[in-house]
Amino acid sequence: MSHIKPPKYVRQVLVTLQGRGFPAYLVGGCVRDMLLGVRPQDWDVCTGALPEQLLEIFPGSRPTGLQHGTVTVMMDSHSVEVTTFRTEGSYTDHRHPDMVQFVGDLTADLSRRDFTMNAIAISADGLIADPFGGAEDIRRQVIRCVGDPEKRFEEDALRMFRALRFSARLGFTIDLFTMEGIRAKASLAAFLAAERVRDELEKLLLTRSPETVFSLVWLGLLTRYLSPGLPDPALLQKLDKLPRKAQVRWAGLCHVLGAAGCIPSAEGFLTALRLDHSTVRMASDTAGILAAPPPDSDLERKRLLKRYGVDTLRCALACRDAFTGARESRELRRILKSGECFSLRHLAVSGDDLLALGLRGRAVGEMLDFLLEYVMEFPDNNRRELLLSLAAGTEE
Repeated sequence: MSHIKPPKYVRQVLVTLQGRGFPAYLVGGCVRDMLLGVRPQDWDVCTGALPEQLLEIFPGSRPTGLQHGTVTVMMDSHSVEVTTFRTEGSYTDHRHPDMVQFVGDLTADLSRRDFTMNAIAISADGLIADPFGGAEDIRRQVIRCVGDPEKRFEEDALRMFRALRFSARLGFTIDLFTMEGIRAKASLAAFLAAERVRDELEKLLLTRSPETVFSLVWLGLLTRYLSPGLPDPALLQKLDKLPRKAQVRWAGLCHVLGAAGCIPSAEGFLTALRLDHSTVRMASDTAGILAAPPPDSDLERKRLLKRYGVDTLRCALACRDAFTGARESRELRRILKSGECFSLRHLAVSGDDLLALGLRGRAVGEMLDFLLEYVMEFPDNNRRELLLSLAAGTEE
């Protein structure tokens, strides 16, 4: 077992429940991470205590999911999700159980979970309950469903995305029968809310194996959002050369999917997945930049900076560098480091200055554009007196 131990406040929750006569265990992702030697970000506990008993035992706790048996226990200003042992009924919507039933059996609770590596429990004294061989699967680096894969995916179609995301994140192989279950039930992905698909896809994109997106497409999990076709695996693999930032990775993915004819536009694809406006615009603008010839001068780069802004151009050039081996990002960094002007914000004169000269209406904006273009071409001339003389038509 890993040397990682739960923090004091988590142990206190376990010990308090056990002291009241209720079995209590760490469970799920925190146990998996502990066995992997990774410190968990969140700590989840399962117990034989009913929700109303939890609220009584831990005053000040919050009933965050009573219908599913979950109470957020507050302990020393920290929170721990504590859930009563339960079994679940059918999943009409292939995402949420129609009903849950509280039970006193840990094994019954673990049997409803998605993968064996997430169906392991550890008590406060370190005893492991592992009825489905999850610890051995972790050792073997295998992702395997608890029980019948097709049944697990019929219950919750999002588990298919989670299997591939865990594979990308952990470097684990998906068990053959689990993979066959994904293939058989891939059509159920159409029932999932776009926001859920978006979140899983984004988490996958931010791993060190973003090329796993190919499997999502190949298996048919993204059919609702894509035209027929397959993206180039070699290009998908180059996504890992991009910064691990969500907007940049989304823009890169849209470029690869667009090149394969899988999407008509970045805007349509990302809007369907409910991405925020800023990400949609960055990916769309990046597509436009990449479709045009590369800038061949500092003036052209500054014109792009003026039109799209630093973040979008940095994203687009990072994509071009990753996919083509170019080194345009280096040129952009050089321009930004130089402090040369490419926006009205850095121009040595303002609209108020032009108003003081007597310019009015559209003439102010037109003159500012003229002066900015002039300064971008002649960066050393971004001087107030010189620009005012140009604006007044009395250049000396």
